[in-house]
Amino acid sequence: MSTVLKNRITSIDFLRGAIMIIMALDHVRDYLYSGSFFYDPLDLTKTSAILFFTRWITHFCAPIFMLLAGTSAHLIGQKKSKKELSVFLVKRGLWLIFLEMFVVNFGWNFNITFPMFFFITIWALGLSMIILAALIHLPKKLILGISVVIISGHNLLDGVHVPGSTLPAFGWALLHEQQFFMWHKEVLLVGYPIVPLMAVMSLGYCLGGWYTAGYDVGKRQRNLLIAGACCLALFIVLRYTNLYGDPVKWSVQKNALFTLLSFIKVSKYPPSLLYLLLTLGAAFLFLSFTEKTKGSVVNVVSVYGRVPMFYYLIHIYIIHLIAIVASLFTPGQDWKLWFLTKPIWFTTDLKGYGFSLPVAYLVWIGIVVALYPLCKRYDAYKQANKAKWWLSYL
Repeated sequence: MSTVLKNRITSIDFLRGAIMIIMALDHVRDYLYSGSFFYDPLDLTKTSAILFFTRWITHFCAPIFMLLAGTSAHLIGQKKSKKELSVFLVKRGLWLIFLEMFVVNFGWNFNITFPMFFFITIWALGLSMIILAALIHLPKKLILGISVVIISGHNLLDGVHVPGSTLPAFGWALLHEQQFFMWHKEVLLVGYPIVPLMAVMSLGYCLGGWYTAGYDVGKRQRNLLIAGACCLALFIVLRYTNLYGDPVKWSVQKNALFTLLSFIKVSKYPPSLLYLLLTLGAAFLFLSFTEKTKGSVVNVVSVYGRVPMFYYLIHIYIIHLIAIVASLFTPGQDWKLWFLTKPIWFTTDLKGYGFSLPVAYLVWIGIVVALYPLCKRYDAYKQANKAKWWLSYL
């Protein structure tokens, strides 16, 4: 059987913990690496292989988190009626959207006037839960079919654009196109359009059926292995042909390594079919291979996976505080710039600020290690106080 801690499936916690740890690397790079403010780390004309990889590896985080959130919803539903699960998903979804708009946005910007609102990971997670609350009343095969159609077909919409800072343009961005908007003095960033991420969550809900009590473990491992292998094989075929699945085509570069980087450089906003085949395929294989994995590494990493929202919220504030302290000790820098009034990527006054990539990696490791005792204590508190309803929202 799967390794389980108090009715939790360790392979799922292990995967979720791994992506939470990796996710922090991207945020440390954003706020502390000296090159983050001047060029895209995925720009093959300017980047290095290690910088490309530093950004690219974090692409696995958001879709896998969405997938596992859907799987967790299915497992929670084993103890609730469909109506009770729907109500829970709607409440939790609304709570997550509130957290994104105020707690998370403040963490990114440290500006009490809220000159910017970012519609990114947590808002997409919350809205996907609200959509899932309706979908769960459909037959599971129909949910699976809807999920696959949306994931595989949404790139047909890549050519649809609604220009301007209008309400229709904003609505379309929420659905399928990353955009910045300026309304009066307010900056809005739609970073994570809901399509196809909501379908990834509903796909994860279907995946939860493989984790219900009594399901054969060997069959689950085989199913995950086949699903992962098929996803990656389809990714290779579609990517090689450049026929469909991503708005950006790969091409031959200056050397074999950079040609490979071009091949795996897939579109994240919104997540293209090829992006999801690559990331979800890897997730299925990971779950298959770690079904029975045990040991100290699994135990430590799984702690982060059992308290993902707690970890997520705290790490944002810590990284931002470190950026302020770094500015205080950087000649010619004004630490007050970090009370942001415009997106960090548009800030032009940071020349001379920041650290090398190796230092950013060290800071990332230090933050993850420092948060472990807090996460472990909060995890123990949650395990000992399951009757407290509010803990299910954090």
